[in-house]
Amino acid sequence: MAEETLSVDVAICGAGPVGLALAALMARRGVDARRIALVDAKALGQAISDPRSIALSWGSRQLLVDVGAWANVQPHATPIHQIHVSRRGHLGRSMMDRAEHAVDALGYVARYGDVVDALVRACDRAGVQTLRPVRVTALHEDRDGVVLDLDDGRKLHAKVAVQAEGGVFGEQAERTRRRDYVQTAVIARVSGSQAIPHRAFERFTDEGPLALLPQDGADGHQYALVWCVRPERAQQLLDLGEPEFLRQLGDAFGERLGTFTRASERAAFPLGLNADPRFSARTVAIGNAAQTLHPVAGQGLNLGLRDAAVLARLLARGIDQDHGIADALARFAEERARDRGAIIRTTDAMARVFANTGPLQPLFGLALAALDTVKPARMLLAELMMFGRR
Repeated sequence: MAEETLSVDVAICGAGPVGLALAALMARRGVDARRIALVDAKALGQAISDPRSIALSWGSRQLLVDVGAWANVQPHATPIHQIHVSRRGHLGRSMMDRAEHAVDALGYVARYGDVVDALVRACDRAGVQTLRPVRVTALHEDRDGVVLDLDDGRKLHAKVAVQAEGGVFGEQAERTRRRDYVQTAVIARVSGSQAIPHRAFERFTDEGPLALLPQDGADGHQYALVWCVRPERAQQLLDLGEPEFLRQLGDAFGERLGTFTRASERAAFPLGLNADPRFSARTVAIGNAAQTLHPVAGQGLNLGLRDAAVLARLLARGIDQDHGIADALARFAEERARDRGAIIRTTDAMARVFANTGPLQPLFGLALAALDTVKPARMLLAELMMFGRR
C-alpha cells in the first residue's frame, strides 16, 4: 500500500491557542484555508477540557475579536481592572488601573480550554483542516518546501512549516538562550474570605513571585494561583492537606484577601527561560516553541499571539510569490526582535531580581513606590504588558 501524501501551503505543528490563532488570522487575511493544515498530538476533547487558567492581555483580546473568537471566550472570562504589585516584607507597592488607559480591562483571565474551543470554531468556520491526534515524527526541508512524517504513516508536504508546540521548560531541548530559575510553579484555584473583584495581585517573595488572578466561577469570586517556589518547597506544598496549604499561602501572601478558604487540586511545573530566534528559509517557530518564559506578569501566551499576528500578515503577502516565504520569515524575525527582546529582558529581570534576599531588596520596594507615583513610568510598563513593544 502506497503511503498517502497530503499537500498544503502552510503546515502548523501545534493546535494550541498560538497555532490556532495563526491559522485563523491567515485565513482572515486571504490565504486559502484549504491550504492550511494544523497538526496536533492531542485529541480535540482533551484540549478543550484543559482546565488551566491563562491571562489574556487587552491586545490579545483584540486579536480574538479580529478572528471572531472573542464572543465565545468573553462569557467565561474574568476582566482584570487593577493589578497590585508588591514585595513581601518591604514597604512599597504599585497599582495599575484600567482607568488610566481608557480600556475596559487591563486583561482577562480565561480557561485554556475555552480559548482553544473558540479558536477551533473560528478555524472550522474558515475551513482550515486539522489532523489530530497525530504526531510529527520527522521534518525534512529542501529548497522547494518541507515534508513532515506523521506517526499515522502519512506525509505532509508544505511550502512552509511553523512550529507552534513548545511544551514545558523541563521537557524542552536546550536553546541558545537558556536560564534555569530553579523555581517551580504551583498552580491551583483558591478562594478568599474578602475577595476584591477584578483585582489581580503580583507579590514578590524570596523564592519567586506569587500571582493571584481573578477568575470567577460557580462558587463566586475565585483566583487562579501561580506560586513560584524552590522545587523542594513545591513538592512540600503539593503534599500538604488543604487546610495547611491554605494557611501557608496566607502566610506568604498576607491578609489583603482575608483568609483563604478553599483550594482546588494542585499541580506544578518547572520554570525557566529557553529562547531561540533562529529560522530557515522554510521553517520558523512562534510562541512557546520560540521563547519559553517565566510566567511572571503572564506574558508568554500574549507574546506568542503577537508572533502569530505578525507572521500571518507577512505570510499572507508572500505565500504565492517567488522567494516570498523566505523573505517573509526574514522580515518576521526582524519585526519581532524588539518586542521579543523587551519581554524576555523584562520577565527575566523580574523573576531574578525580586526573588532574592540581600541588602538591595529594600531599594526594590522603594522602586515600586516610585513607580506608583511616576505616572509615565507606570503607564509605559502597563502598555508593554498590554500591547508589547511597538
